[in-house]
Amino acid sequence: MNWYLKVVRDNYANFSGRARRQEYWMFFLINVLITIGLSVVDGILGFGVGTFGLLSMLYGLAVLIPGLAVGVRRLHDTGRSGWWILIALIPLLGAIVLIIFLVMDSEPGSNQYGPNPKGAAPPAAGGTTMGGSAPGGMSNPGMGSMNPNRPM
Repeated sequence: MNWYLKVVRDNYANFSGRARRQEYWMFFLINVLITIGLSVVDGILGFGVGTFGLLSMLYGLAVLIPGLAVGVRRLHDTGRSGWWILIALIPLLGAIVLIIFLVMDSEPGSNQYGPNPKGAAPPAAGGTTMGGSAPGGMSNPGMGSMNPNRPM
């Protein structure tokens, strides 16, 4: 839920910078779940306007801008211009190409759109580091140093 709030609250219309895959797809998932829930409520309360429910339409309008913004930032993370989002306007093929772009891994390091949002996260407290020991001080012989010059 924090990923969803980060997009809606902190980056509502922020089209600059980069967005991780996790940020984009968690926003997408929660957005779909909320839309399904609102559609059920629309059906129960009879708020239908044609084939769409009133609550679902209002919610869709409210998240249109942050949805586009996180999509553009996700494309930036793969090293592409945000204008590539318009490829979705090409029937079928455009949506497939856009999904492939959105699923791709981040461009390593910084690019023209900013630093990699993954960054170099410090190891978790109490966790293992490469060549370190397992929690509790027990050594883990299978996870020794990853030195390529070390004999196997």
